[in-house]
Amino acid sequence: MKRSDYEKELRKLQVQLCHLQGWVKENKLRVVIVFEGRDGAGKGGTIRALTERVSPRVFRVVALPAPSDRQQSQIYMQRYLEQFPAGGEIVIFDRSWYNRAGIEHVMGFCSDKQYQRFLRLCPMVERFMVEGGTTLIKLWLEVGNAEQQRRFEARITDPLRQWKLSEMDLPSRARWYDYSLARDRMLDATDTDVAPWYILRSDDKRTARLNAIAHILSRIPYKKLRTAQVKLPHRSKKRAYDDQATLNGRRFVDERYAAETS
Repeated sequence: MKRSDYEKELRKLQVQLCHLQGWVKENKLRVVIVFEGRDGAGKGGTIRALTERVSPRVFRVVALPAPSDRQQSQIYMQRYLEQFPAGGEIVIFDRSWYNRAGIEHVMGFCSDKQYQRFLRLCPMVERFMVEGGTTLIKLWLEVGNAEQQRRFEARITDPLRQWKLSEMDLPSRARWYDYSLARDRMLDATDTDVAPWYILRSDDKRTARLNAIAHILSRIPYKKLRTAQVKLPHRSKKRAYDDQATLNGRRFVDERYAAETS
């Protein structure tokens, strides 16, 4: 997809996201969106496209680090439940409790007993969430083998992307089929009618972002709210003075980049 076409469609969808935001806030809805997928599948870029034009007070992104020693002693879901939305909020998980079904299982960070228990109990917890009034949307971003390799190689060589290369990326590349098997088992156990998984092909980043946003909009019934007409007030001249002259002698940022003049 050409950049110009992408940006045109993205703007249309982002306008609708603003309408959705108003509807969620007005009606005190609770929404959880889970982004999962292979390393390098494009979760971060998709989330940025989703949130760049809306309020972080309504659309809140959660990307939890590795659990602390204290968190490891808690019940597994506890640190995720703490991040769940209140009324009028949409919480987006950039990776989620499904870490246990993926990286923790594949890399041996949890026991087989813990893994099996998670697969058994997760659908029950999600049913509890949904029946309690929370909208749950689960997206799995599926990137192909060749495209993942290309993205990892770019992370290695591009200084603007090297920060994306985590210590888990290279092992995940070597264990491609282990992750495929973990994905399939996860889908078998947790793709339910109450909380279904939707798979998003993400080899093309632009179309994947558009398709993700369009899907989210389709899963949350909303209406455009009627807003009051706003009129910008005139600036009062009461107590007027030269408020720029009083800044003379203050410390200013060096203007290394000059503004263009017409």
